[in-house]
Amino acid sequence: MSEKEKEVSTGGSSRRDFIKNSAVAAAGFMIVPRFVLGGKGFIAPSDKLMIAGVGAGGKGESDIAAFSKSPRAEIAYLCDVDDRRAAKSRERFPKAKYYKDWRELLDKEGKHIDAVSVSTPDHNHAIIAYHAMAMGKHVYVQKPLTHDIYEARMLTEAAKKFKVVTQMGNQGASNDGTRQLAEWYDAGLIGDVHTVYAWTNRPVWPQGIPWPATKSEVPKELDWDLWLGTAPQKDYVDKLVPFNWRGWWDYGTGALGDMGCHLVEAPFRVLGLQYAKDVQASVGTVYVDEFKQGRFPESCPPSSHITLTFPKTNKTKGDITVHWMDGGIQPERPEELGANERFGDDGNGTLFIGTKGKMMASTYSRDPLLLPTSRTKEVSAPQKYKRVPGQENGHYVQWVDACLAGYGKMEVSSPFEVAGPLTEALLMANLAVRGHELKGGSSLKLIWDNANMKVTNFEAANQFVKRQYRQGWNLTA
Repeated sequence: MSEKEKEVSTGGSSRRDFIKNSAVAAAGFMIVPRFVLGGKGFIAPSDKLMIAGVGAGGKGESDIAAFSKSPRAEIAYLCDVDDRRAAKSRERFPKAKYYKDWRELLDKEGKHIDAVSVSTPDHNHAIIAYHAMAMGKHVYVQKPLTHDIYEARMLTEAAKKFKVVTQMGNQGASNDGTRQLAEWYDAGLIGDVHTVYAWTNRPVWPQGIPWPATKSEVPKELDWDLWLGTAPQKDYVDKLVPFNWRGWWDYGTGALGDMGCHLVEAPFRVLGLQYAKDVQASVGTVYVDEFKQGRFPESCPPSSHITLTFPKTNKTKGDITVHWMDGGIQPERPEELGANERFGDDGNGTLFIGTKGKMMASTYSRDPLLLPTSRTKEVSAPQKYKRVPGQENGHYVQWVDACLAGYGKMEVSSPFEVAGPLTEALLMANLAVRGHELKGGSSLKLIWDNANMKVTNFEAANQFVKRQYRQGWNLTA
């Protein structure tokens, strides 16, 4: 064969030269910086966190939107049992593949997913999060972390076992306010704290009512069986979805679950709290007629006052008493607070009482103040805690960055090692609420054995530490 015949149609170059030159060109191409190829600020798909949002409506919608504000995050998958609730997120992220069943999502797309955001009703938080973690996926889970104490302990341990980055959705944990409170306390400005009050105007949904007697037709867009998930089988009733489930024990955790993680987070951080040792409660009741009190054990009470005792920490000199109040109940206004000054915000707040003074904050630990409020500007404390850029939205971006950095490489504000014990304390408070009901409205102090996760002096309350899942649903694989 002649040299001419050995040539190929590559502009007169031999095949060998063509391959050689192509390889050189390719090598040169590979070392061109990504920002040159994609423009300034370009982030390669391989450098993005591929997120699956389970629960795409309501709070899930705002969570997903917040993640998307990070240029390093991509909303790759959406999942919701209700097509109506998912509509806005699907419109906003048209490239995201959509599923109704989170199990199918993880099974089919698991190898493409880096992280999972869980924004479903409380009763399905743990099962979704645990299965994602077992697959090595980082997880962001809305507050409260779980529905049951046992689930909270399992997720806390799973974060370490599977070495994944975790964050609970109590965004106030990333605010400056909680860090400011901690700096004031560490500087000794209010002495040793022995008592904390946290209060809320919740519930703003029906509680203390009987389960509806009339079932309704399931909307065609809703998969009712998937919505129930771990909960007992029941007929669909009107107005339960998408909001009022919060007031029913099978699905929600009442006012404590809705606001406790926002209002009690600061005391946990400031005082180094972990697990409570005892709890007691008194609850409000309703009247079904002029003479008869209504007791509806399926529903959370309309109001409650709960007292938790936490053992001494390395930041306190003795036990700490934490009072939780909901349904509009509030503590007595501090005498140091002016008659026309606000006490918290919109019916919510947290008050620290120390041996040398007091301090308070609003929802999400906003607006931290020393009392009297004039003292806030008169004294100062050295800044010792790093601030999270972006405040509340920074809570989301922080998690995205930490996931990309890898397990143990970057601090997050509410990892499960912190969020787990916080959630357990709030759920233990709910044990006292439910125990109060079991005792026919009588007050009872529950003594807690933390190591064994059980109440030692009232066995009936332990049925709520770990509930029975509906057949076919299991927490672990």
